[in-house]
Amino acid sequence: MERNIPVFGSRLRNNIVTVPEVISQCSGIRVFGQSIKSFLFSTDVAIIRNTNANAIIAVYPFTPQPVISNALILAADKPIFCGVGGGLTTGVRSLELAIHAEFQGALGVVLNKPTPNSLITMLKEKIDIPVTITVVSENDDFKGRLAAGVDIFNVSGAGKTAEIIKRIRDLDADVGIIATGGKTEETIVRAIDAGANAISYTPPSTGELFKEIMDKYRAEE
Repeated sequence: MERNIPVFGSRLRNNIVTVPEVISQCSGIRVFGQSIKSFLFSTDVAIIRNTNANAIIAVYPFTPQPVISNALILAADKPIFCGVGGGLTTGVRSLELAIHAEFQGALGVVLNKPTPNSLITMLKEKIDIPVTITVVSENDDFKGRLAAGVDIFNVSGAGKTAEIIKRIRDLDADVGIIATGGKTEETIVRAIDAGANAISYTPPSTGELFKEIMDKYRAEE
């Protein structure tokens, strides 16, 4: 028997960034008792505060800084996985960033593609939150990542995302997999069917959201 789900909102909070409903088909990843199916890929505090996604992946194309992760964690009303480098920023510096993120309240950390496996092992010895590694190609060292102790793969392989997920699943049936969902429900379903436990969704920019609102205001004149 299908049960009714009570829905509560408000006049002031009805304009939020919603993730595609199809993401609810994921199994989810349970982290410290919290089930996460949808991740929002953003560092925009205003968007982070106005979304129905279960969690946030906060990575950005600059050197990670504690003041940024601290601000995001403080502002967010949901769990955050913080980027801690792994490329230009690596070794002890990445370790210190990860420890800081954990102490500030991050639910997980994310390393980028160039990360050496030795850094994954180092983090697993020092922090008590999940270590996530981003993979972008079928040629990534999945076996080495698994041997180093990685907890979650963050698959961002564009058109090859589903194939990469299948390759990881062939090696490990239980490791957590987050996948970029792409722009359509079809690509999201393809990632889920391949074995993704959770989907990351890239929201429209603040500028794009503002355009929709301004177009509406102009139409009311």
